[in-house]
Amino acid sequence: MEELFLPTLHTFAMNNIFTGSMGLFRFRAVPHVVMATAKEVDFEQSNITVEYWHGLYCYEKSQMEGSETFPMTEEGRLEMLRWLTERI
Repeated sequence: MEELFLPTLHTFAMNNIFTGSMGLFRFRAVPHVVMATAKEVDFEQSNITVEYWHGLYCYEKSQMEGSETFPMTEEGRLEMLRWLTERI
């Protein structure tokens, strides 16, 4: 089976929302970025919330089947990938 793609932490640290899919499995990851200084992200205080659903429709027209929040660390990103993969 093909692996889900998740962007790097830098993408999330720049406050970018990411949506992805595999077949009818769809998900949306939203970063909650806390700044340590005007130019530095406080990764310990920041996190990423991901929601998922199955179906043909976009986020706004779908009912979420579950959500989870993960720390904004490489370990948290990998755990989010594992969590999503288990729900395909």
